[in-house]
Amino acid sequence: MKRCFNILLLLCMAGLSVNAQQLYEPRNIRKAYENNTRSRSGNPGSKYWQNKGRYDIHITVAPPSPTVYGKESVTYINNSPDALQTLVFHLICNVHKPQAPRSGYVSKDYLASGVVIDTLLVNGALVPFNNDIGTVGVVNLPTPLASKDSLQLKISWHYDLSLESGREGIIDSATYFLAYYYPRVAVYDDYNGWDMLEHNGRAEFYNDFNDYRVAVKVPKNYVVWGTGNLLNADEVLQPAYAARLKSSYNSDSLVHIATKAEMLTRKVTQQQDWNTWKFSYDHITDVTLGLSSHYTWDAASVMVDSATRRRSSIQAAYNDTAYDFHSSIRFAHNALNWFSHQWPGVAYPYPVMTAFQGYADMEYPMMVNDGSVGKNLSFAQLLQDHEMAHTYFPFYMGINESRYAFMDEGWATTFEYLARINEKGKSNADDLYRRFRVAYYASDPSTEEDQPIISMSNQVSGLGYGNNSYGKASLAYLAVKDLLGDMVFRKCLHAYMDKWNGKHPIPWDFFYSFNTAAGQDLNWFWQNWFFTNHYIDLALTQVQVKGKTASLQIKNTGGFAIPFDVVVNYTDGSQSRVHKTPEVWKKNDKSLQLTVPVNKAVASISLEGNLFMDATPADNTWKK
Repeated sequence: MKRCFNILLLLCMAGLSVNAQQLYEPRNIRKAYENNTRSRSGNPGSKYWQNKGRYDIHITVAPPSPTVYGKESVTYINNSPDALQTLVFHLICNVHKPQAPRSGYVSKDYLASGVVIDTLLVNGALVPFNNDIGTVGVVNLPTPLASKDSLQLKISWHYDLSLESGREGIIDSATYFLAYYYPRVAVYDDYNGWDMLEHNGRAEFYNDFNDYRVAVKVPKNYVVWGTGNLLNADEVLQPAYAARLKSSYNSDSLVHIATKAEMLTRKVTQQQDWNTWKFSYDHITDVTLGLSSHYTWDAASVMVDSATRRRSSIQAAYNDTAYDFHSSIRFAHNALNWFSHQWPGVAYPYPVMTAFQGYADMEYPMMVNDGSVGKNLSFAQLLQDHEMAHTYFPFYMGINESRYAFMDEGWATTFEYLARINEKGKSNADDLYRRFRVAYYASDPSTEEDQPIISMSNQVSGLGYGNNSYGKASLAYLAVKDLLGDMVFRKCLHAYMDKWNGKHPIPWDFFYSFNTAAGQDLNWFWQNWFFTNHYIDLALTQVQVKGKTASLQIKNTGGFAIPFDVVVNYTDGSQSRVHKTPEVWKKNDKSLQLTVPVNKAVASISLEGNLFMDATPADNTWKK
């Protein structure tokens, strides 16, 4: 009996192993699972690790000079099992150097001289740094950094901000936005080792969870907004303005911290020649900041955790002429409340969120840098919703955007859509999603549109990058939501987020985590949506109406396992509708036979995908 039981156990384990191996795993990814740094249960493995830095950064900025001067002390902790012979640094602002590799054309105003490391000390020893590099620099360590040991870095550097502001740079002569402004140690992880990817201006970022202390020295009359807690409001603001800021921390209503007129009086900040603004936050992937001597400053707060009554500050900094930014606080209040309590239904995790008017339409921890769209408040809200949704992916979850942008852009697109249903109604949200996120992709038959979503983001370009990262990925998440139903989908999403908050999940961790939480093998779905060249195209090839039933033959020309409705139009003008989830494609994603009820004389039958727009809608309808 015991022998039979053991055989049965081995067979069951073999079956689970086959299921787990069903999805293609690149060799380096497979090795991580074999090494138990990750688990095919979707959990971090028993030997999971990630490295960490503690950054103490001091920078000086004095507009209109474009030059930023910085010094930092870094404690870098090697939690890996490996002795590190080298350190790799990312200097993202080197993308502005004329000789840097970039994804496309830039104007001369985009170009700048790049980052210059003036001195680098490792454990007190001066180490040479080659500044003739792109965005990645490698330094040989005087002695290897042992596993579970740490080292001390001291770095001084300077660089010039770009005149053509994008994700960072000069907004106007008295307004700057600083991002990626400090030398950072690259990620060393369990599946790639050092992250050696050059930043080319398109694919985004991958950072460790670090602890930050940031001091920003600016001339008087400049206000600084930054990632983290402002530690010294009383030292840098006049008492009346510091009091307003503190009162906004408990106010649902808009508080004008400083109006344009007040900023122009030059008496908002303390009036010593220089003020040093201090910010801090621990276990976060990046820090950024904006500064201006004339931007309007609004604020309020929103309760993000009803159980603990925790509130987060919401702030906006903008040129008073930007019509849409006058509504920024209202938009932020609605968005953070919705994200915290509905989708994803995880309390906004940070103490502040600032919307800064720039040009990037870009997310950063606790900040967004959005361009003004004038009086188009509807689109302005969508834009801000999207960037603030990124709080969860890639910041709450430390996504490797450089390689797998669909793991964050797809989710932000999905949350943006779900939030808009609440704001504008489903019809409006559906219409904008189709026009903005799907229509161009659905109607474009070019090869680059149909690359598998799993394709690494740094290896696709143009439309392939955009659609894989945003629209197609979002459709995949909405399809699995339809497949599982809201209750199970929420359970799976929360399980995945709980397991990987503050860590570095990869796509397979997402797939396996959902499998475990759902209690079913969803590999057929992941294979269909993420690992194929499929697209969206159904065809209603045959219909037979007999009595009170209609038999349908449906061909899945495109191949994606999509949800759809069978719409029956009757001769009297009425209509009935039957919804089918992606489950119908589980056994055969090429063709399907369906029977639907009919109760009157039938005029026509159609297949409707709503958000899942068909490449050839003409073959989706049968008319009697």
